[in-house]
Amino acid sequence: MSNRAGAAWAAWLLTAIYYFYQYSLRSAPGVMIPQLSEAFGLSAVGVASLVGLFYYGYSPFSLVAGVALDRFGARAVVPIGALMAGVGAVLFGTGSLAAANAGRLLQGAGGVFALVGAVYIASKNFPASRAATLIGATQMFGMAGGTAGQYAVGPLISGGVAWSTFWIGMGIAGILLGILLMVLLPKDPVKAAESNWMKSSAKAMGAVFRNPQSILCGLISGLLFIPTTIFDMVWGVRFLQEAYGQEYGVAVIRSAMVPLGWIIGCPVMGMISDKLGRRKPVIVGGAALLLLCLWWILYGPAGVLPPYVLGLTAGFASGVAMIPYSVIKEANPPQFSGTATGVINFLNFTFSALLGPVYGMLYQSESSGGTQPALTVYRGTFESLLYGVALAIVLTLVLKETGPAARQSQSDG
Repeated sequence: MSNRAGAAWAAWLLTAIYYFYQYSLRSAPGVMIPQLSEAFGLSAVGVASLVGLFYYGYSPFSLVAGVALDRFGARAVVPIGALMAGVGAVLFGTGSLAAANAGRLLQGAGGVFALVGAVYIASKNFPASRAATLIGATQMFGMAGGTAGQYAVGPLISGGVAWSTFWIGMGIAGILLGILLMVLLPKDPVKAAESNWMKSSAKAMGAVFRNPQSILCGLISGLLFIPTTIFDMVWGVRFLQEAYGQEYGVAVIRSAMVPLGWIIGCPVMGMISDKLGRRKPVIVGGAALLLLCLWWILYGPAGVLPPYVLGLTAGFASGVAMIPYSVIKEANPPQFSGTATGVINFLNFTFSALLGPVYGMLYQSESSGGTQPALTVYRGTFESLLYGVALAIVLTLVLKETGPAARQSQSDG
């Protein structure tokens, strides 16, 4: 392996570890909703809204991250994101509601540089035939963090570790990670100075947004992410406790099966897509399996399938939500790879930012009066997830195939 290739692998790995950290911050509140409710004097719905502020920072800064990476490179940008996320975690752990609001926004704004940075490094340093595999592997790191944020943090909190201690510790870890990234990320090639780089950045963003394929990619990925980012990571533990009477510890482990399934599914789905040289069949197949799992979780008979199978399978299937990240890069000029990744991240997580409070209000509306069984309340709240995944399948059929096999057949023709 050449020094250049080794440096590229090291850069991608470091940024993927940062993504692990970011996802841990994102998912950890799901296992401490009672503690956060008491600390901040909020209802469960209020805590869900506080937690959802992550996406209000994450979504708009996706565009900033993409443009900044294309302009300045990974070393100049990614460490700043990690420092922002670390400071945000410290603020969240202070116990002040105002500081927690600001901290959660800062966690999202800084955290976005992890995924966009890792995808940027992969697209700039590795061949296109590995694109979906590497992007899937990046998300594997993220979902490993998501699993740790539930499976590992849950026992810590139930074992007596104060929620504030956890957040301040994570904040210090994020600041140290930012310093490490600053020292170890390799220097990017020097780019020629531009007389008006803001104008060229706006031009790049406009080109990506005007491409209908970009919008379709964002919609598809967003619709496939919502079952994980909202249903599982925010409501999953409480859903299992209230709707199915699971004890807290068991509910945490079962909810953590979804991101564990992602750990397996993201790289596997990416490898299958790269092996086939096509994107659409894999997205449709994974989305159909996710749709079946969601229906069973909400409406299927309990106790028929072995424990943990549904969550693991749902997570595995929803790993196809990362394949549109390959499609949007392939559907846009290569010099806009960072911007394209930022655009799909913006569109994707705008769904989570906007719909998080909506699902909170739906839950409140469904549960008003307190006469309906908990399972009925959750069915009414989250039934729309089924329609969203079905819509993602329809939109995928409209999407233009961009995989290597399709491009090869077009050039042969």
